[in-house]
Amino acid sequence: MTTPAGTARLTVAQAVVRFLARQWVERDGERQRLFAGCLGIFGHGNVAGLGQALLQAEIDEPGELPYVLGRNEQAMVHTAVAYARAKDRLQTWAVSTSIGPGATNMVTGAALATINRLPVLLLPADTFATRSAGALLQELERPDAGDVSVNDAFRPVSRYFDRIWRPEQLPGALLGAMRVLTDPAETGAVTLCFPQDVQAEAFDWPEELFAERTWHVGRPVPERAALNRAVEVIRSARRPLLVAGGGVIYSHATGALDAFATATGIPVAQTQAGKGALPFDHPQSVGAIGSTGTTAANALAREADVVIGVGTRWQDFTTASRTAFGHPGVRFVNVNVTSMDAAKHAGVGVQADAREALTALIDVLAGWSVDDAHRARTTELKAAWEATVDAAYHPQTSGADGRLTQNEVIGLVNEVSAPRDVVVCAAGSMPGDLHKMWRVRDPKGYHVEYGYSCMGYEIPGGIGIAMAAPDRDVFVMIGDGSYLMMPTELVTAVQEGVKIVVVLVQNHGFASIGALSEQLGSQRFGTRYRYRSPDGRLDGDVLPVDLAANAASLGVDVLVAHDGPSLEAALRKAKASDRATVVHVETDPLVDAPSSESWWDVPVSEVSSLQSTQDARAVYTAWKGRQRNLLTPSDPGTGDARSPANSRPPTSEEETR
Repeated sequence: MTTPAGTARLTVAQAVVRFLARQWVERDGERQRLFAGCLGIFGHGNVAGLGQALLQAEIDEPGELPYVLGRNEQAMVHTAVAYARAKDRLQTWAVSTSIGPGATNMVTGAALATINRLPVLLLPADTFATRSAGALLQELERPDAGDVSVNDAFRPVSRYFDRIWRPEQLPGALLGAMRVLTDPAETGAVTLCFPQDVQAEAFDWPEELFAERTWHVGRPVPERAALNRAVEVIRSARRPLLVAGGGVIYSHATGALDAFATATGIPVAQTQAGKGALPFDHPQSVGAIGSTGTTAANALAREADVVIGVGTRWQDFTTASRTAFGHPGVRFVNVNVTSMDAAKHAGVGVQADAREALTALIDVLAGWSVDDAHRARTTELKAAWEATVDAAYHPQTSGADGRLTQNEVIGLVNEVSAPRDVVVCAAGSMPGDLHKMWRVRDPKGYHVEYGYSCMGYEIPGGIGIAMAAPDRDVFVMIGDGSYLMMPTELVTAVQEGVKIVVVLVQNHGFASIGALSEQLGSQRFGTRYRYRSPDGRLDGDVLPVDLAANAASLGVDVLVAHDGPSLEAALRKAKASDRATVVHVETDPLVDAPSSESWWDVPVSEVSSLQSTQDARAVYTAWKGRQRNLLTPSDPGTGDARSPANSRPPTSEEETR
């Protein structure tokens, strides 16, 4: 068959691979490939389509779109997402799977990407477009619709979704996908479904489709009127607080935030994604805020009359389920690239890039600063919290049977790691403890996935970070519960020669939910890994699980620690190695981290025959009385929110209501 001039005859899958290899992204004059490669697991739905195309590209155009074999479809998405976060959303991976369980295994990863506003391209195979075969192996048959497959489950968790029924649809779908992947305000999971027969179908493509294309990531500047409204609110503040979210780090606004905080004296609290926006020892950094926050940040939040949110989506943990901000007239200024987040809490919205907005605020607030009393209050609270962390890192006594506490483990990892090293976590009690206590020294040194808090993210996420930043050591902090969800990607780390240090904390159960269960009156039910006892309950002896042996069987080096000195020695040995290493340590799960003096709304049974539940309900009811809608008017002249009477901190009586 003769190929028309100016066209290239390729299959749909080959065209996809060639197109992806030629996409670039640019911001601030720095240009790089959008896709670092393609992660994939092959099944009957993609092995002869995208699989063949990736093989052909590897032979004909080495290095254009490298292929990495993963072990779990969800884990591959985690690796891509972690890579994208480490690259400040300017680079990511494509992920290919077969139809059926291979595709649906990715749905959790898609939700994680979209919730965390991180770009990843998902390429699941789909059932036959021609319906020449059916009911296909792994095909969902519905009596009410012939065009629905399991891939429709991606629709609610993707920022962009399309199914390519015909080759002619491909260019529009690809361009639409790239638009979303490269837009900081719109990004998330992008899912393009490819029926397996369409993948293998040939078509004459215009050569222009495969020309190098650069997607420019802009920096929206704040509208002057919005900036003026924000400045008026900030200038009226007597006890302001700034809350830095992930947008500060993604936009490279940490330098601007430093300058802003230094000039104005406004204390800076940090969300999970925003931790690292200022180093822990910056005079204005008061650490984590909210349910997993520091007592310093949460005390300032209770007193704040103006709260400036920069690059935060105001997640529930950040607001402590809307109990963190106690001032009766508190007002919000929200700086964000997305209109949805800029409008939250009835705040003055400044829809703009974080760096551009902070730079503009520095200029227009020149000469304005908080008073000396607020600076002194910040310093006092910050010092008290740092003393609390010191005591947790180095307690007078360890846990039961001489076991280390999780606080001690965190402290040792923090002290052994270098300033530019990265700590990784996602689920269990560890994210909250790290948020409170980890002393971050570099904007990219803290990587905790807490938008979805997905168990199993840690190891594949650590691999993605290590691939994105090979000049940094990556310390993966993980409990036994999360480890058992997805340890198989250790094989991928060995395969790719990726060094990560996995600190595996064995506490024989779910420490986080166990503690929460006890707090809520449910007595740690169903949270311990135990034999079933003769009375039928899971409260027998500890299960004889050897996670160190499990890790060794997957090809990584394993070091076992029993106390502080042996853990420190193991960590230093692992750091000096060039191989993936698991450091196994048992801890006492009954020793908690220091209290944040905050709350999280998890409803407790209103009636119960258990005294523990009745007691927990009473505490819950008291906290519910402190919840607010955070709808204080923000514009001048609306109500008395700006009057001196409403600028005082809540009284002790109000704080207990």
